[in-house]
Amino acid sequence: MHKELSNAIRFLSIDAVQAAKSGHPGMPMGMADIAVALWKYNLKHNPQNPHWFDRDRFVLSNGHGSMLLYSLLHLTGYNLTIEDLKDFRQIGSKTPGHPELDLDIGVETTTGPLGQGIGNAVGMALAEKMLGSRFNKPDGLNPIDHFTYVFLGDGCLMEGISHEACSFAGTHGLGKLICFYDQNGISIDGEITNWFTDNTDQRFESYNWQVLKVDGHNVDEILIAIKNAQDETSRPTLICCKTEIGFGSPNKAGTSGVHGSPLGDEEIIKTREELEWGHAPFHIPEFIKSEWDAKQSGSKLNDEWDTLMEEYSQSHPESFKELTRLIKNKLPENFEKSYKEFLSDLISSDEQSLATRKASELCLNFFCDELPELVGGSADLTGSNNTFSSVSSEMLPDNPKGNHIFYGVREFGMTTIMNGMLLHGGIKPYGGTFLVFMDYARNAVRLAALMKIPNIFVYTHDSIGLGEDGPTHQPIEHLVTLRATPNLNNWRPADIIETAVGWKEAVTSSDTPHSLILSRQNLPFIYRTKDQIDLIQKGGYLLSHEEDADITLIASGSEVQLIIAAAQSIQHEGLKVNVVSMPCLDKFYLQDKVYRDSVVAPEIPKLVVEALHPDSWQGLVNLNDTVIGMNTFGESAPASELMVKFGFTENNIITQVKKLLSK
Repeated sequence: MHKELSNAIRFLSIDAVQAAKSGHPGMPMGMADIAVALWKYNLKHNPQNPHWFDRDRFVLSNGHGSMLLYSLLHLTGYNLTIEDLKDFRQIGSKTPGHPELDLDIGVETTTGPLGQGIGNAVGMALAEKMLGSRFNKPDGLNPIDHFTYVFLGDGCLMEGISHEACSFAGTHGLGKLICFYDQNGISIDGEITNWFTDNTDQRFESYNWQVLKVDGHNVDEILIAIKNAQDETSRPTLICCKTEIGFGSPNKAGTSGVHGSPLGDEEIIKTREELEWGHAPFHIPEFIKSEWDAKQSGSKLNDEWDTLMEEYSQSHPESFKELTRLIKNKLPENFEKSYKEFLSDLISSDEQSLATRKASELCLNFFCDELPELVGGSADLTGSNNTFSSVSSEMLPDNPKGNHIFYGVREFGMTTIMNGMLLHGGIKPYGGTFLVFMDYARNAVRLAALMKIPNIFVYTHDSIGLGEDGPTHQPIEHLVTLRATPNLNNWRPADIIETAVGWKEAVTSSDTPHSLILSRQNLPFIYRTKDQIDLIQKGGYLLSHEEDADITLIASGSEVQLIIAAAQSIQHEGLKVNVVSMPCLDKFYLQDKVYRDSVVAPEIPKLVVEALHPDSWQGLVNLNDTVIGMNTFGESAPASELMVKFGFTENNIITQVKKLLSK
């Protein structure tokens, strides 16, 4: 029966790729037998309840082989019809070229950029371990008890992210992480022996992984390996599966020709003959459908967990209540009231001068206390990023109950792991590094925005204000890149109040990731009215307003103090000035035109000041307006000297205002 089950996957994949006239049939054909061993006999899941919290997680890291996943979801009973498979790679379909997060049909994460799937999986496995350590009980009532399974290929292991994530997984002993390595030796360019000759076994053993080897086309052998992997609780497992890409294709199997192109009509006919599959395209016989259908078995497993949870609620009512809250992603009942009190305390505090990275730490003291699900971390810059709160505890390999993760120098790995933790559920992660090192994590930040998952990125040392570390560490173009990313809100606060609002927006978001762009240097406290404070959440607001103003000054972050001072000087000269703080340009652009125009009147000349690349502001200013920004890299010198050199001074702002108004 194994042969028929495998061939059902192979031919659904072949037929869909052929119908789309594009795609990657080789991997599904090669990994079909591995999929049978896992999905038919081992995967704990319920097609009728894809959101079941204690399901096993499955990640297709080699996402180009998407038809393997779509075939499995269809065959096992998820809401993915044969018509959806026929619609592969077409506009608006449930079956895009690479998997995109859609838990309603069983897709756990967006994959495609190779290596990020394994990073997500590490995050999922870490979340399972952390939540299990918190909620599982000595009496045997364990509501958090599942595996994370990953399919990955040669390309995933070539990517540097696989080192970052897998090294971390081994250090933390993520024993419920099981990966199947599709060792077919072929990538798009051909046989990989000319560019990838790593000793993968030794590499993963050095990470503290269990490494097993199997014939990837022998289901019985794979089943034994899975059992051995499940029994190993102290280490993750890599199952090296020797396979043939395009298995069954008489003329293309084992070649790059089957990697990223349809087989073609003639070769499909020959493959049907080779594998003794006499069925029409997209037709699966009823006896094979019945064998694959997991709805009944999945519901039984789900019901058993529901029964366990009922007993858990009686034996551990407080833990049950908290776990249920986390599963439903609900805020604590009194959160809003507590936040208002916290903000009120900040407003009345005597903190007069504070770096926003330090302000962020003070905010975390509140938010981490209110939200136990907040799990922080840093890429080896904890003390500089100020990500360790007063209620933080170290999450270590032997202490998974901690809520602060030391990611090491792994910016990309940290971000993919954070994405995975968020996708798993029950945890709200945040992670820090210098803004300039966001580049290392860029693709994972992009995927967070694409997936609409509310991750939180803490980026400190936000400009040339970093000072003596010099241009290698001074971000210039980075905020432009972040602001250019759809569905990503980037907060660059001017003081502790704007920082608190930015954090509030981040932790309460349901579908938008946030970055917090924070200063190294101290910034003064800005006095505001209650109405002004209420408007911060809109992304931009007026700090001062004049009827019939001559000019509007706009800034974010550390430069707000400069435009406030410049405005006061200009007003002494008889000019009327509007002053705008713009902590989140992305959020401001989302407001209606009436509000935007009330803050930044289109007919009034505008001058923007921001110690970063100026291109972010092109949607707000016109050709006659002025942006004082950075069009070059910085230099190594004290921050105060750099600000003078590059024109971020009150005097230069006044000079540029006069020049602008004289045009």
